[in-house]
Amino acid sequence: MAKCDQGYLCEVCGEEVENIRESDLYLRFVTGQISSQKLLGSPERHLLCNPVVAQFIVADGFSPVIVDGPFNKAELDAAYVAEQEELLTKGWHRLQELYEISSATPLADYPLPEFRLAK
Repeated sequence: MAKCDQGYLCEVCGEEVENIRESDLYLRFVTGQISSQKLLGSPERHLLCNPVVAQFIVADGFSPVIVDGPFNKAELDAAYVAEQEELLTKGWHRLQELYEISSATPLADYPLPEFRLAK
């Protein structure tokens, strides 16, 4: 495949992030962590190549991720962990939904409703 035919490359493993379902970049976008203006210039990673974030996704269909060391969610404040689990799990579900409908969805509608700009 020619370089121009590839999608985003993961900055950790160097492999292509093949779809939105496994995109750390789009998870950050749908959860309001980055704006649409920063989307194209921000690094991409597979969700599993960013275990510190992936550990907060608690959903059927997503294998639990355990982080060794001080960034393990078991070492963090319980309220923060609960907040991140709720947000990132909700964001992950949005990615799954977008995978199914993305060709018909404008970019402005990708984020979770609470992070969409007022129209």
